Amino acid sequence: MSGFDCDLFVIGGGSGGVRAARIAAAEGGARVMLAEESRMGGTCVIRGCVPKKLMVYASEYPGAIADARAYGWQVSPGGFDWPQFRRQLEAELDRLEGAYRNTLKNAGVIVHDQRAKLVDPHTVALADGTRITAAHILIATGGRPFVPDVPGADLAITSNEIFHLDALPQSALVVGGGYIASEFACILNGLGVEVAQYYRGAQILRGFDDECRGHVANAMQAAGIAIHCNTDVARLERAGDQIRVVATDGSERLFDLVLYATGRRPNTAGLGLEALGLDLGKAGEIPVDGWSQTRIPSVYAVGDVTDRINLTPVAIREGHAFADTLFGGKPWQADHDLVASAVFTQPELGTVGLSEEAARAEGPIEVYAASFRPMQTLFAGRQDRMLMKLVVCANTRRVLGCHIVGPGAGEMIQLAAVAVKMGATKEDFDRTVAVHPTMAEELVTMRNPVRKG
Repeated sequence: MSGFDCDLFVIGGGSGGVRAARIAAAEGGARVMLAEESRMGGTCVIRGCVPKKLMVYASEYPGAIADARAYGWQVSPGGFDWPQFRRQLEAELDRLEGAYRNTLKNAGVIVHDQRAKLVDPHTVALADGTRITAAHILIATGGRPFVPDVPGADLAITSNEIFHLDALPQSALVVGGGYIASEFACILNGLGVEVAQYYRGAQILRGFDDECRGHVANAMQAAGIAIHCNTDVARLERAGDQIRVVATDGSERLFDLVLYATGRRPNTAGLGLEALGLDLGKAGEIPVDGWSQTRIPSVYAVGDVTDRINLTPVAIREGHAFADTLFGGKPWQADHDLVASAVFTQPELGTVGLSEEAARAEGPIEVYAASFRPMQTLFAGRQDRMLMKLVVCANTRRVLGCHIVGPGAGEMIQLAAVAVKMGATKEDFDRTVAVHPTMAEELVTMRNPVRKG
């Protein structure tokens, strides 16, 4: 490989690209370069799950303060200081970006802070005109928000801009029904914004278990979020300091802010892929095999740009597997089966495995479910309810899916995912002694199925 400027050139400094670069250099001894045109850390660290989760925490404090009064604490909420929170948020993102850069520096990776594109299977061109040759090229450019082509769409913002608002709006419309849209509807509502959510489908959170979707939607509506399903935006118009939203049902309403969260698309535009004869998928994704290799042997891709499972931990695993395979002498493929995930709505939704609907389509099942009011909020007088659900194969007794809706669902599903990934049966759950008093104990105390089919 000595005839090339480097052994590996990575395009994209997000979670997948940074992991691949670090492992290839630090553990595989490869000569690695990486190009990033924006901030190091990518979508998750800079404009995705990390700042979003911090906003989730901020939005939960009004409820926590109200609960504290029920527990005897003499407290009262003041106004939410958005500028102060934003300053602290930006400082934390600066810290994390610095940590990512130090990780690459310590591994010996040479970083180019500019855009790069492919010229041929072994050459990339930087924005300043520099050309660099590499034995292998890894594309890890992630995804970008998708905004439909509707009149006035330029008046709206996306999840990229939500963290940088000068001030919080009094009213906001969130367009979309996926997990990003639903999370931001809950965040803004928790921060005191009057929120409506438009979704063109019949129910929000498509792709998740139907019972869980309904549970989350009902809780969101009870919290004051106006969810309008089977509704889309026909056009947006400027109306003074506000935005007039004309819906497909003919209704009109004014909002201070419109946030589009209608999905994401692979970030492949302008990378020079078509000129190399690398055909993209329907959504613009880069087709790869289980080794993250494209049809061009020297070109690989990991993360959201491949549109497999668009989650940060998956991108990290794909990048790690790629580096171990090519440079570490330890070939392995990232496993995309039974990947757990969490939706940080209020209440949270944690899930791993098959939904009830998907499992029933594959064969006979038993469904075990429990819905109850958690002790902590019951004492405080809140009406929210927890949902625990196990989907079990009637023949093998294996737990095919575990779904949790309620406080701490994301934390709980991580541990439940270990059991489900190991192939635990319902009887394995039953043999496990409950930890009392906890919400999670319901997972091991459900004895009788609520449905069979």
